[in-house]
Amino acid sequence: MQIDYLEFSSPDIAATKDFFGRAFGWSFNDYGPEYQELADAGISGGIAAAPLAPPLVILKAEDLESALARVTAAGATITKPIFAFPGGRRFHFREPGGTEMAVWSEA
Repeated sequence: MQIDYLEFSSPDIAATKDFFGRAFGWSFNDYGPEYQELADAGISGGIAAAPLAPPLVILKAEDLESALARVTAAGATITKPIFAFPGGRRFHFREPGGTEMAVWSEA
């Protein structure tokens, strides 16, 4: 699996979007008041309307269930079981050192 996406959270998505645009020149694809996709930041990513948290590193897998089995067998704690979202499905996990990450799949 490879890193595919970086997701920021913000309790004030409009302010974060404005800052990223003015400071870095980034533009966005608007998915409504809860989500803004980064359009030209050099990496795929987005801003989710949510309580402040560290950026979420998201890996991409062809087979989500297999990825879930692999991270679990390697010692991860599943923090959000597989769920659907527009564009695919994903789950979140915390690796043994404490970093929360996610894995997504188109199918």
